[in-house]
Amino acid sequence: MTRFARWGIGAPILAGLFAGVLAIGSARADGSGSATMDATRAKGQLACGVSGQVPGFSLPDSQGVMRGLDADTCRAVTAAVLGDAAKVKFVPTTAQNRFTALQSGEIDVLSRSTTWTLGREGNLGLNFAWVNYYDGTGFLVKKAAGVKSAKELDNATICVQPGTSTELAIADYFRVSKMKFTPILIQELSEIQGAFLSGRCDAYSTDASALATFRFSQGPKADDLVLLPDIISKEPLGVMVRKGDDKWFDMVRWTFAAMIVAEEKGITQANVDTFLTSTDPETRRLLGVEGEMGKALGLDPKFAYNVIKAVGNLGEMWDRNITPMGVPRGINNLWTKGGLQYAPPMR
Repeated sequence: MTRFARWGIGAPILAGLFAGVLAIGSARADGSGSATMDATRAKGQLACGVSGQVPGFSLPDSQGVMRGLDADTCRAVTAAVLGDAAKVKFVPTTAQNRFTALQSGEIDVLSRSTTWTLGREGNLGLNFAWVNYYDGTGFLVKKAAGVKSAKELDNATICVQPGTSTELAIADYFRVSKMKFTPILIQELSEIQGAFLSGRCDAYSTDASALATFRFSQGPKADDLVLLPDIISKEPLGVMVRKGDDKWFDMVRWTFAAMIVAEEKGITQANVDTFLTSTDPETRRLLGVEGEMGKALGLDPKFAYNVIKAVGNLGEMWDRNITPMGVPRGINNLWTKGGLQYAPPMR
């Protein structure tokens, strides 16, 4: 196994690096603007890579509207750049082709529950702009198996998607624990879940959040499945952009920061207009009432107002998409509530 394979970097992704060089080189060398931003505005649409298959993160509803935390992340970035969240184009990607899609310019942003790792940021020509979900690798088993801990999975067969950080996390965990396992590698999400339910593997492993939402989606049969308490890795799930376009990177990063600040201050999608007359300096800068925060990013002065008006603050995104899945916010809460979400000052 090559070092690229260990990081989840397959041949198609390496091929995409060559296309990515062209995209990276197109960014303005002096950092005064953003080639990606210019191109997005010219076409009047932002292409955002998602999974399109994960409840709570990105999955079309009965009307065909993409719903979920990752989908709303795409909408937030679109609202910041174009002033209208409806101008987003959702592009379904797989674990194997997601990086190539971003490198080649097929998509402008990748919001697909992708773990921030050194190997990915150091070797793919891509940057993680922010973490929208702090997660960890877990295991789902059937209650009938009587398994209570991952330490009881010695010699188990485990269903896992190839080309993911989960694949390496499992291998590391079993190696350190001096246990053995047999991976059942299946690319399509629906197929891997079906294989687990049919008994083809003893356990299903991926991010604990995805396991919890999958279990929830089983309805009355959810009680037949057990999410083991063991979290065997750190999986900060982030939003990715191409390297070399610093202004675009800044825009995505500060879009998230703005949503965190809004939650801290109690500014919501419903009440944001009432804060336009606030006398609080940071609130006024946040909403573009005074200062030049938007201009510094190449955006409209009211970019954060547009984001909040379109999708709400970070907590609202969570409550709309993740809370119904039965997943507690935990470390994804604000820093003031014991979580890890912390925004730099808006000044």
